[in-house]
Amino acid sequence: MNLFTLKMTALLLMVLDHIGFYFPAAPVWLRWLGRGAYPLFLFCMAQGCAHTRSRKRYLLRLYAMSLFMTAWGLLLDARFPTERGYGNHNIFVPLLLAGYCVSAVEAFQRDPRRGGRLLGLLALSQLAYLMLPALLPFTRGLSGDVLTGVVPSLEVNEYGFAFIALGAAMYFLRDRREALAAVYLLFCLWQFSAGAAEGDPQWMMVFVLPLMLRYNGERGPGLKWFFYCFYPAHTAALFLLARALL
Repeated sequence: MNLFTLKMTALLLMVLDHIGFYFPAAPVWLRWLGRGAYPLFLFCMAQGCAHTRSRKRYLLRLYAMSLFMTAWGLLLDARFPTERGYGNHNIFVPLLLAGYCVSAVEAFQRDPRRGGRLLGLLALSQLAYLMLPALLPFTRGLSGDVLTGVVPSLEVNEYGFAFIALGAAMYFLRDRREALAAVYLLFCLWQFSAGAAEGDPQWMMVFVLPLMLRYNGERGPGLKWFFYCFYPAHTAALFLLARALL
């Protein structure tokens, strides 16, 4: 499987997951299938970091999309208020943070001083996130999910720090399939032990591991901007459709 096929598979699983999110009457297995979407996107991010022509531009695109999704969510909630709301849909925050952590670690390996500066900037951004309500009083009424779209937080994002670490591991183990599979399986086992008792099906992400292991190293068709545009478009369409059917 090439990278394009993996992205399309992740996209399909994501749409099924969001159908289950917006339509309570939808079968629960849609959310189960959707558990594999984010890990596949993480895997594609790791490969993207390895093969992009400009890591800096790649990360800036992710941050620009994070800002856009923050504004997009605020706009939809203000224009089309519902009891449940648009929801927290900003996958770009954890993808950005995972990519930045990869860059910082690699920079530290080559030049500890430069890597230290990058890690220091990451630490300062986490402090800025915590201090933002005190520094800018108008942000006090905003949720953490909104604030993290502007000042990305390692803790407050769609899937939390553990998945950011998993994304970094996918990058550094991208040429060691056996090690990648072992780490991924252990992560899924941890998800099962931590959440299964509470009905959290995230451990079902284990079923997309064979797809990752079939990756052949090829890019496939580009369509880069299709994926960036599809994410806000499909969430808005499902949100508005669900609102219309209420």
